[in-house]
Amino acid sequence: MIYILVENMRLIINYLSKSGFIYPIESLNLQKISVNKLKIFHSIQEFNPTKKTIVTIGTFDGVHMGHKKIIEKLIQNTANSKFESVILTFFPHPRIVLQEKSDIKLINTIDEKILLLEKTGLENLIIHPFDKKFAALTAEEFVKTILVDQLNIQKIIIGHDHRFGVNRSANIDDLILYGAKYGFEVEQISAKEIDEISVSSTKIRNAIGNGNVALANEYLGYHYFFSGEIIKGQQLGRTIGFPTANLVLAADYKLIPKIGVYIVSSFFNNKTIFGMMNIGTNPTVGGENLSIEIHFLDFDASLYEQKMEITVLEKIRDEQKFESIEALKIQIEKDKEFAISFLKTETF
Repeated sequence: MIYILVENMRLIINYLSKSGFIYPIESLNLQKISVNKLKIFHSIQEFNPTKKTIVTIGTFDGVHMGHKKIIEKLIQNTANSKFESVILTFFPHPRIVLQEKSDIKLINTIDEKILLLEKTGLENLIIHPFDKKFAALTAEEFVKTILVDQLNIQKIIIGHDHRFGVNRSANIDDLILYGAKYGFEVEQISAKEIDEISVSSTKIRNAIGNGNVALANEYLGYHYFFSGEIIKGQQLGRTIGFPTANLVLAADYKLIPKIGVYIVSSFFNNKTIFGMMNIGTNPTVGGENLSIEIHFLDFDASLYEQKMEITVLEKIRDEQKFESIEALKIQIEKDKEFAISFLKTETF
C-alpha cells in the first residue's frame, strides 16, 4: 500500500511540474524511492518463482557501492518484466561456519541488510541458512538443484573471481560450462569493472575497525550505522555535566568502530538529534568493560529501554586515560566544541 501511495504522489508531482507549478521531479534532490516491494524468503525452499530469474549470489555485507553496481545490472536485466530479480545470500556468514576460530564481525546485521536492499528495487531476497551440509554440495549439485531446479535461473550475474561448490572447488569457467549444459547465461563482472570501484567489504571492515569512518562512509555510499537498546549505566557522565545513554548492540556479530570518540546522529520523536559517542572502557575512572555511551547535544529526555539507531558521522579522537576527572571534563568540552563546529559545516 505504501509503495502505491508513493507512486501516486510521484505522478501528481510530475503533473504539477509539467503545469509549471513546481520544479520537475528529476531536478529535486530526493532519495530514490523504489516502488517494488521486496519479498523476503528465509530459505531456498520457500522461494517458488513464477518467472525465469536473474540471479546474483554473495554475502553482500555492507551493501556497498560495489554491490550496488551488481544490483543495478540485476535490475536492468529485469526491466522488461519477463524475468524477476533474485539475490541469494547466506546467514550465518560462511566464514563463521567453516572457520571454527573465525572472529569476523559484520558490517550489517540481517535486519540492516534487508533495510538497505529494500531501497534498491530488488524483487526477491533469499536468506538461506548456511551450514556444513549446504557447504558440502558439489559444484554441479549446487547448479542443478539450487540454481536450475529451485531458482528457475535464466542468467547469473557474478564476479570474475567467484568460487562455489565444496571447498570452493569451481570457478567462473566451470560456471560458464554448467550454463551451457543447463541452459542459462553467465554474465561476468570483470576485474576491470571491480577495480574501477575499488571497494570491498574487507576494506570497509578494516576502515571501521581502524576508526576511519569517513573512508568507510565513502566506500559504503551511506553513513555507517548500528542499532541497540538504551540501558541504565553507572551515570558517571551525569556527575560531570555530560549525561550519557548507554547502548547495548542488537546483535553481537555487529562490527563497531575502533575504541574512541565519535560524532553521531540518531532519530527520536520525529527529530534528528546529534551527539558524541564514546566507545571504550572509561580508563580514567578505572573501567574495564567495553561500553558504548552517547551524550546527545541540546537534548534532555529519558531514553531508557528505547531502541535506537546510531549513525556514525566522524571520529573526534582516540580514547584516553586522563590524570583526573576534571581533565576529562575539560577534554569533553573541547570534543563538544569540535562536534558543534563540524556539524555547522556539514549537511546531514
